[in-house]
Order: sequence, then C-alpha cells, then structure tokens
Amino acid sequence: MSGLQVGIEGKASIVVNNDNTAMAYGSGAVNVFATPALIGLMEKAALSSVDPLLDAGYTTVGTKIDVKHLAATPIGMNVTATSRLVEVNGKRLLFNIEVRDEVDLVGTGVHERFIIELSGFIKRVESKAAKQ
Repeated sequence: MSGLQVGIEGKASIVVNNDNTAMAYGSGAVNVFATPALIGLMEKAALSSVDPLLDAGYTTVGTKIDVKHLAATPIGMNVTATSRLVEVNGKRLLFNIEVRDEVDLVGTGVHERFIIELSGFIKRVESKAAKQ
C-alpha cells in the first residue's frame, strides 16, 4: 500500500438518464441528476483512484461523506467526478471531490474511506446476515 500518496486522482463519469434522476430515486420531484447518484459517482471516483494500488485481498469502504449539490443537471448531459486524495492516516483515506457537468460545477464533497481486508469483512457481514 506504499503507492497511496497524497495527490492521487480518480475520475468517474456517467450520462444522466431516467434511472439516475431525483424522480427515479424518490429524492425529488424533478427529472434532474439525483443527489444520491451524485454521491455514488463521488464514491466511485475515490475508489477508482486507490483500489488498483492496494495489495491483493484489500479494498476500501466509504464511511463518511459531506456533499454540496450546487447545480441541476438535465437528462442527456455527461457528469464527471474528480477525486483527489488529500490525507492518508493509517487505513483512513480522505478525499476532496468535485463534480462537473458539461456546463457547471455540480457538486463538491469531502469523502472518507477506510482500507479493509476483504475476506474478513465478508465473514463479518455473513455472520451478521445469519443472525436475521
């Protein structure tokens, strides 16, 4: 995991369609890019920047996000999130993220992720599921 350096950037893009609007998510009454979809795109950008640098059997999970959704994006427009790793503190990673459509700055955010060992994490989740 020595490749995790402050400044690493990641990107994720999506075209706004009927499936990722506020109406589709139930988070609003208009057919524009939904805030939950914006957050998912932010997480995807952050994940894409660090996951390839982790040792086999490790990944990251999102634990906290603080988002400002600044502008509406209509159906058909491309949206791109760019993440920048700004802090590495042991297993804790902190990202600044900007999201832009073809015209505006759509959103900004600060996102925290933690590095986890995948098999142990899955075992804990399966154990929890068995308690249902």
